[in-house]
Amino acid sequence: MSSRSAFLAGVRAELPILLGVIPFGLIYGALAVSQGLPSAIALGMSSIVFAGSAQFIGMQLIGAGTPLLVVVLTTFVVNLRHVLYSASVAPYTRRLSPAWKWLLAYLLTDEAYAVAIIHYADDSDPAPADKHWYFLGAGLALWGSWQASTAVGVFLVEQITVNGALDFAIAITFIALVVPVLKDRAGVAAALSAGLAALLAAALPYKLGLMLAALVGIVAGLVVESSLNVARPEESLMRDT
Repeated sequence: MSSRSAFLAGVRAELPILLGVIPFGLIYGALAVSQGLPSAIALGMSSIVFAGSAQFIGMQLIGAGTPLLVVVLTTFVVNLRHVLYSASVAPYTRRLSPAWKWLLAYLLTDEAYAVAIIHYADDSDPAPADKHWYFLGAGLALWGSWQASTAVGVFLVEQITVNGALDFAIAITFIALVVPVLKDRAGVAAALSAGLAALLAAALPYKLGLMLAALVGIVAGLVVESSLNVARPEESLMRDT
């Protein structure tokens, strides 16, 4: 597979995912403007930050007049998962030039990672050296659709007649994203504890409840996972005896 063919294959692999990304971008653009953010800042967040969940949370925090340090810390916690993505992709990209690594790091999002890592792990590809072009194709397809959908949401917000419904669109969107991936006890514990903490801490200033909820969810998930890891060897020992 040539570099051009790998690039186009990455674009094609990303296309089905874009059906869910585009409405997400429209909602972000509309909400950003309705929260009082200037169009330039809303569009700048999509091109510079390029992280949907961080943009939604950051947009709300900025709109509420939250101090910059709180905005940075909150979005940092939300995006910690990208560290795991990077660690997973690193073995396949370590031989690339620094320019390639910076470019792919910028494009490393949930949706691009999901497509790229499957392709990297496929040993049947006759041209493994071109797999970073596949990653680039998937990442740029996602980037382009996100920028375009954000712009449409920003500039056409006045024509959207469901502004009242936009207030809870973020919650609905994230519930739809989270529920399908809750496949173990640790994940369920993290989601439930974070949701409960968010409700109890909703009155905290500067949206600090979001950061607190994220930390509570992480701790709860780690505690449950640790307890399960301890229980499994004990159960195995009991069966052996």
